[in-house]
Amino acid sequence: MILINPPVTKPCEPPAGIAKLAGALSRQGVPCRVWDANIEGLLYLLGQPSEAADTWSRRAIRNASGNIAALRQPVLYRSAARYDRAVRDLQRALAVSVRTGRGCNIKVGLADYQDPFLSPLRSSDLLQAAEHPEENPFTPLYRERLPALLKQGRTGLVGISLTYLSQALCTFALLGLIRKEHPGIKLILGGGLVSSWLQRPGWRNPFGGLVDHLVAGPGEQSLLSLLGREYGKEKEGAPDYGGLPLPDYLAPGLILPYSAASGCFWSRCSFCPEKAEANPYRPIPVGKVIEELKTLAATTRPSLLHLLDNALSPALLRALADQSPGVPWYGFARISPELAEADFCRALKKAGCVMLKLGIESGDQGVLDALDKGIDINQAAKVLHNLKEAGIATYVYLLFGTPAETLTQARQTLDFVVRHHGAIDFLNLAIFNMPLSGPESGDYETAEFYEGDLSLYTAFRHPRGWDRKHVRRFLDQEFKRHSAVSSILKHDPPVFTSNHACFMQGMFLSVPSY
Repeated sequence: MILINPPVTKPCEPPAGIAKLAGALSRQGVPCRVWDANIEGLLYLLGQPSEAADTWSRRAIRNASGNIAALRQPVLYRSAARYDRAVRDLQRALAVSVRTGRGCNIKVGLADYQDPFLSPLRSSDLLQAAEHPEENPFTPLYRERLPALLKQGRTGLVGISLTYLSQALCTFALLGLIRKEHPGIKLILGGGLVSSWLQRPGWRNPFGGLVDHLVAGPGEQSLLSLLGREYGKEKEGAPDYGGLPLPDYLAPGLILPYSAASGCFWSRCSFCPEKAEANPYRPIPVGKVIEELKTLAATTRPSLLHLLDNALSPALLRALADQSPGVPWYGFARISPELAEADFCRALKKAGCVMLKLGIESGDQGVLDALDKGIDINQAAKVLHNLKEAGIATYVYLLFGTPAETLTQARQTLDFVVRHHGAIDFLNLAIFNMPLSGPESGDYETAEFYEGDLSLYTAFRHPRGWDRKHVRRFLDQEFKRHSAVSSILKHDPPVFTSNHACFMQGMFLSVPSY
């Protein structure tokens, strides 16, 4: 079997989804090959001869290989200005490479893909991308690589992992090409985005003539079942990254992604997609997690572990504090009593934790209570300062425009950030989207949000008039302009954001030696 990660996603770490599936298949003795068409595709476009009329584009094209090499070296990350220029120049070189080739109206970036005529939110547009794969800029690479992969794999099965909207149009171009040029192949489509589609109210499969099987949720059990193999939790194990081009990713050393659980252990927040889609929490036993992390660290020698869980459970955090995986790591965590203990934060730092991403969402306690976040804002402040004192960076996520919020509450969030800005290293600012499948959506007057039958969100009438237009105006004209906020935002790595944040200047200076 062949497992494929299609373009376009951030090319800074290997794809965890197909590595997890490859591990499951190999333990069952199923021959399997993996292809990260994302990193290979982006490097392919950046290597194409391009012409440009303006100075910036010519410089970006000329320096593309040098900037790729620089992003793989730690020294670049010690200068925010040099890092910023390297990333933006690569973005420009990608844009020019597509503009001068096929699909010249398409915009490709290091983390995005936009077609002015086709939307990933419309099934008819995805089917059109499949019908005309020659219009996709990655198709020459697909045509070059697929015959050899299919021959080496000696298989009639191809599985494609579709996780993000930015991958959708390229995924369907690939599906269409395989269906046209290799008609005997059975096509299996899974991944996070597909799982969300299958949970949409009134879902009807529009892709039956193209895709043989759609897989929801973690794919190991479904895939093994399709292959006629037995699945059991006792046979689960670590992901297999052996078939992926680990030196090629755009990071100063290997970032190794790992999921210790699917779903969310809290799963109570209002409007949460995991809750709306009724995704169960499936953790791997913490002892097994520690064992697998140590084995992966020893065999792949990464510079950084990226723990992918929606939130690391308190039990796993305690286990990590007690038993270092032997390599620096970061991930999402909830504000919790454990993190409110200074000694515990210091233990996490000693065990290799270099950054925690924290979904605080709001600085107003009333908003947090209305959303059932289970967060005490005073405890959140204590956690931020404990982590700062311990030397662990914080990447704080804030959410504006929820039904419980007004301008007054949004200003409370601004006040919280200003008061604690010294303990916040990075900020992510988001505007609330109402999940289409969430039970709460029925409490509000809703309307079409994005035009398309595959949209996962719906527009709604805010009960207090705090609509998206007003939220954007507040963020642009008040929140981001405050000097305490702007000083944090300017540190955020462009495009790669939290994936590269740990590598920025000084972040690793106090990390223990392993």
